[in-house]
Amino acid sequence: MISHEQPLFLSKRLELIKPSPTLAVSNKAKDLKSQGKDVIDLGAGEPDFDTPEHIKQAAFDAIKSGKTKYTAVDGILDLKRAIIKKLIDENGLEYQPEQITVGCGAKHVLFNVFAATLNPGDEVIIPAPFWVSYPDMTLINGGLPVIVTTKAENNFKITPEELEKNITNKTKWLVINSPNNPTGFYYTAEELQMLAKVLDKHPHVNIISDAIYEHIRYGGEAYVNIANISDDMKARTFVVNGVSKTYSMTGWRIGYGAGNKELVKAISKIQSQSTSNPCSISQYASVEALSKNSAEFIEQSKKRFEERCNLVIGLLKNIRGITTPYPNGAFYIFPSCEQLIGKRTQNGRIINDDSDFADYLLEEALVAVVPGIAFGTKNFFRISYATSEELLKEACARIKLACDKLS
Repeated sequence: MISHEQPLFLSKRLELIKPSPTLAVSNKAKDLKSQGKDVIDLGAGEPDFDTPEHIKQAAFDAIKSGKTKYTAVDGILDLKRAIIKKLIDENGLEYQPEQITVGCGAKHVLFNVFAATLNPGDEVIIPAPFWVSYPDMTLINGGLPVIVTTKAENNFKITPEELEKNITNKTKWLVINSPNNPTGFYYTAEELQMLAKVLDKHPHVNIISDAIYEHIRYGGEAYVNIANISDDMKARTFVVNGVSKTYSMTGWRIGYGAGNKELVKAISKIQSQSTSNPCSISQYASVEALSKNSAEFIEQSKKRFEERCNLVIGLLKNIRGITTPYPNGAFYIFPSCEQLIGKRTQNGRIINDDSDFADYLLEEALVAVVPGIAFGTKNFFRISYATSEELLKEACARIKLACDKLS
């Protein structure tokens, strides 16, 4: 039979990027669940708590009062003012409304930053392990991701020496994700000061500070953004944040950025010809999310996350072949499975790498995790503990049983 379907004329840039590995894991887990399999999904990157009632009520109120029309492309003024107040009160960073942009999630804001700034061949330094979208966002916007593999003994944080070694005259951005996805570690003030000393020597390098997990930290140490280090660092830093992780509002799709007003203006131009404004109702809900009414929810959810972290760390320590760092933020653990590489399953299959190990856990234990290679780091895997204690206990028991079967 002759097909009359016309060929699609797809951009060659699409050949440079791949679908999100974390979404791929979640989709595979969902497929197995649809087949009746009892899968425990530890690949999800979202809190399992419901959005607080006072935030949902603000959305209802916005709908009832008719706030359902187009808004300013880059966000309503009330939300920009709430963001400015948040940044002053919580971070000691002062901005004006023209320095604030609001997008359809922090991911959207990050994409717009790259779209607005990258020319062909511009380099973006991305420490690995990294959030999976940074390199692909860079590539699709014509840039070149420079992946810097960090070391476990440094808690997977880029050192001043590693940074210095990878800066060239084509470097446009350094990406700092703190607390980090997937490792759960965050940079201390001293570490950021040392990185700033290197950056002081290279004034052409700007910094993207992805602070989406800012409020999910343990141990009591104050949060410091590299924009806090000096006026020069603030001028060169674009801060990206949002409401998804802190307020359990992943589906509401509101993120924001703060920094250079010319960059904000350029982002607005791009957004005006792509998505236009973020959802009006979500914006009004986010004004409420950023209010003091959310303080109790933030503290309670952080406490729950820390308890879950301690629980999973304790259980993983009893599993042969897995070694686990102790993170101090976000809701992820990034254990090593290196000692299990080369082991054989009961049906004779060799575990050649962390992707094989993740597949094995899904098939044998019905536990979904994300392989480390998705984050640019081999022989590790990511566990999200943003689920119930009961499911975490069961998942770790299944992982232990599966690992014990390897020989």
